[in-house]
Amino acid sequence: MSQTKQVYMFAEGNAEMKKLLGGKGANLAEMTRLGLPVPPGFVVTTTACNDFYIQGQTLTEEIKDQVSKALSLLEKETGKSLESQENPLLLSVRSGAYFSMPGMMDTILNLGLNDISVESLAAASGNRAFAMDCYRRLLQMYGDVVLKIDHYLFERVLDEVKKAYKVQKSQQLSLEGWDTIVARYKQIIEKESGKAFPQDPYEQLINSITAVFSSWNNQRAIVYRRLNQISDDLGTAVTIQAMVFGNMGDDSGSGVAFTRNPSTGEKKLYGEFLINAQGEDVVAGIRTPLPMSLLEEESPQIYKQFTDICDTLERHYREMQDIEFTIEKGRLFILQTRNGKRTAGAAVKVSVDLVEEGICTKEEALLRVDPSQLVQLLHQRIDPSLDLNPVAQGLPASPGAAWGKVVFDADLAERKNLEGEKVILVRSETTPDDIHGIVAAQGVLTSRGGMTSHAAVVARGMGKPCISGCEAIKIDFNASLFHVGERVIKEGEIISIDGTTGYVYIGEVPLIPPSLSEEFKLLLSWADDLRVLKVRANADTPRDARKAREFGAEGIGLCRTEHMFMEQDRLPVVQEMILAGTEEERRIPLSKLLPIQQGDFEQIFREMEGFPTTIRLLDPPLHEFLPNREELMIEVACLKERGERGPLLEEKEVLLKKVQNLHEFNPMLGHRGCRLGLVFPDIYRMQVRAICQAVAVLKDEGLEPKPEIMIPLVGDARELEVMREIVEDEAGSVARETGVEFSYSVGTMIELPRACVTAGQIAVHADFFSFGTNDLTQTTFGFSRDDAEGKFLPFYVQHKILPENPFVVLDREGVGNLVSQAVTLGREQKPGLKMGICGEHGGDPQSIEFCHLIGLNYVSCSPFRVAVARLAAAQAALKQST
Repeated sequence: MSQTKQVYMFAEGNAEMKKLLGGKGANLAEMTRLGLPVPPGFVVTTTACNDFYIQGQTLTEEIKDQVSKALSLLEKETGKSLESQENPLLLSVRSGAYFSMPGMMDTILNLGLNDISVESLAAASGNRAFAMDCYRRLLQMYGDVVLKIDHYLFERVLDEVKKAYKVQKSQQLSLEGWDTIVARYKQIIEKESGKAFPQDPYEQLINSITAVFSSWNNQRAIVYRRLNQISDDLGTAVTIQAMVFGNMGDDSGSGVAFTRNPSTGEKKLYGEFLINAQGEDVVAGIRTPLPMSLLEEESPQIYKQFTDICDTLERHYREMQDIEFTIEKGRLFILQTRNGKRTAGAAVKVSVDLVEEGICTKEEALLRVDPSQLVQLLHQRIDPSLDLNPVAQGLPASPGAAWGKVVFDADLAERKNLEGEKVILVRSETTPDDIHGIVAAQGVLTSRGGMTSHAAVVARGMGKPCISGCEAIKIDFNASLFHVGERVIKEGEIISIDGTTGYVYIGEVPLIPPSLSEEFKLLLSWADDLRVLKVRANADTPRDARKAREFGAEGIGLCRTEHMFMEQDRLPVVQEMILAGTEEERRIPLSKLLPIQQGDFEQIFREMEGFPTTIRLLDPPLHEFLPNREELMIEVACLKERGERGPLLEEKEVLLKKVQNLHEFNPMLGHRGCRLGLVFPDIYRMQVRAICQAVAVLKDEGLEPKPEIMIPLVGDARELEVMREIVEDEAGSVARETGVEFSYSVGTMIELPRACVTAGQIAVHADFFSFGTNDLTQTTFGFSRDDAEGKFLPFYVQHKILPENPFVVLDREGVGNLVSQAVTLGREQKPGLKMGICGEHGGDPQSIEFCHLIGLNYVSCSPFRVAVARLAAAQAALKQST
């Protein structure tokens, strides 16, 4: 019976096998095929990882057998043997998933060394210090990754030995110092694990493959996948590669470089390297690396070879690349390439530039920019007109600016964030275990590390400002403070950071919104040419409407009139209307509200002149405009307790009685929406009159307002039929009174399951449907959003009961099925029926794709997500066409 192939030599793979070989393995295979200087190796596939978990986290004999055969081929190719004591083959063992997850899983270097072969390596290299350095790295990585021994125990020994030998850098240690470190590392392993470090290289290899597979489900990897919506079922591949050494002396080194600047998108090699170091030293942030410009000065031939390779890879992959390299004794090796992670601004610029350089097409460029990432372009920055004095400067690792209270611990950052406090996470360097703190923080400041360190890469991906390698700050973790010269900044004090310049400031610095680049505008113009869906904005004020137009909104999909009622100068009039006992009493406050509402609509129509404006009539229950019931009860009880009598107590008692009369056990399903308009039609009549009078005023001025009047919470066709009659009656009155002819449309918000399944009947009375998917999600799932998100939804998502929070990403199987059914039924009754979505899902790329697929006419979202929706709509059209 033939075996399923689960191990591939680099020469057997290519870039198209990314799902099977992982991104790292597929790209190494592709570079091997291109004839680039890649150390040889093989890949244990993602399917082997999934089998590993199916078998109870055990490597099957079949996989072990295939690993042994691949190892034999690698030994033949290199002329070395893993088991040899005289000419040992040393290996790196690295993770490599389908989606890049930098730093989230584990790596082991120098595998194959033991007490005997380390001496052979010393003799072959002529450098025993180098050999012992390699051995101690293996001991630490193996101890950390395979045996789960706290890496701090190893770091502490290294610091103690350096201190004992009075050196600052490990490279300055004597041979005796290296012997001491190796001996003590082995003691740590035996003490903490209960067994000695294995001297059998094959045992090291099998245990390391097992550990890397296991790291797919470590906590930081799980958190990263959840944040980036990566499936847990993909698994990771394991890349096993012949070692090359950047720590063999001053003619060796390791580095990481981007073919373009990942912060700005500038077409210029951007990276860092370390002399006499292995690659992990660069990305771990343990030492502050050197800029690539120094490599050009030190080794112009190697630099030229490297830049040529960068150009080859960028043109081959038609994308900006992130490349890891090592120089061993003056010889260049490429260890990895992948599409470079970058800021939103850089992503836009790189995509546009690649099109203009003829490297990729507009369609490819549009698909390469993450729509959600565009929100980062709207992040704040420090006002450049201010005369500020920074207290320190580090490396500008991720652009943008932020302020917050200093915290030194990721767990504390998370707690403070949950309490509503803004924090800046300050660390010597971050590790993957700090990811939850980075998520919670406004920004990150590290005293060590470079622009390709963990903190920099993760912060850039999240769109958070980051300053790394700020060596001017001296952190005292025990005292929870840091020094900058003579200054002392304690935990809890506020600092500001500018990730664009690398400057650190004391206190809160004023921030201003960003301006949008020409590349940003050009990219979105390409998106507009390709998308089918229109993009509107949810806007309740003229300012919101203006901002929406600036971002390219093609109308307003939801204007919530209740938000106008909530303003403090209007609230007393609204309360007067609610407290009125009769229709006659209610007319007085309504007459006061009419000109106010009309003024609101006039301003909004002016901002949206020529574009449709959907105005939802009053939706929430009336008690929301009145004081809190419990607080009123306490206030009345206190007045009685003090023996007070008279107008104040009487007024409060009347108010309390009204609030109690309006009180509902479940107001979301109670007297609200069209139910309110049917029982108190004079309220809706006032709003319709205000809309129509505003339209008449603008028509008189020669403008073209396009009002769409939306009736909320319709569940039965008769409700909309009656409400439409009211609207048409009031609009007709305004037309006769003003002598101005105007057009308008009447539709409904579909937000109840019954409305979806009876959409054909409702469509008879509607000019448009707007799906209110926030409430539709609540009523479909039977969830109260506030309670669900606060109590059990995070648990549901974390434990895969639900794949996503359904209030963030539209639930296609349930809510989406209802929406799709309503679209079909509505258009069977009225083929030209206009349909859109106005819930928060209108700004979510996955939900926008669904809206495109079922044939909606538009999506509506917050003004600051209009750009996201424009790009996501174009991507949806492109994906459907391929």
